[in-house]
Amino acid sequence: MSAADESEAALLARLEGLGIGYVRYVHAPMFTVEDGQALYAGMPGGHAKNLFLKDRKGALFLAVVEAGTPVSMRALEKRLGAARLSFGRPELLAEVLGVTPGAVTPFALMNAAPGRLAVVLDEALMGFDTVHFHPLRNDVTLGVSPAGLLAFLAATGHEPIRFAFRELPGPPI
Repeated sequence: MSAADESEAALLARLEGLGIGYVRYVHAPMFTVEDGQALYAGMPGGHAKNLFLKDRKGALFLAVVEAGTPVSMRALEKRLGAARLSFGRPELLAEVLGVTPGAVTPFALMNAAPGRLAVVLDEALMGFDTVHFHPLRNDVTLGVSPAGLLAFLAATGHEPIRFAFRELPGPPI
């Protein structure tokens, strides 16, 4: 069994242990939101872009944003009280969440100590019946209910900061 298979199996076992149902889709590897556009058409529900961010003081954030929503980094900095946000290095991503670029997901929070980073969740995702994320690898997608996502986050000790990203002012990234 590959490392990706083992990581996904551990996640699926955790979801099942929490009573969180899911739908599993296998597909070609995706590295960007744009890579998944055609695939998303056959997967009803909300889709996310997941941004692993670091500020100049070393604070870490995982922003889970509805895929079509533009994000203003400057406005997000102000909203979070962060100092100059940038994308976290791949080495830091692997250390904190145990995933590689292209596989960033809120499910990776099972690998992060509570309090190690702040989780920022876009309210737009919570309006869908199903929300989709990679299960620690970028060639599979899982669909779960928003309530299932919130239960997973609570079980990992990560209480999200929730707000509507669309309401942030400023130019998007």
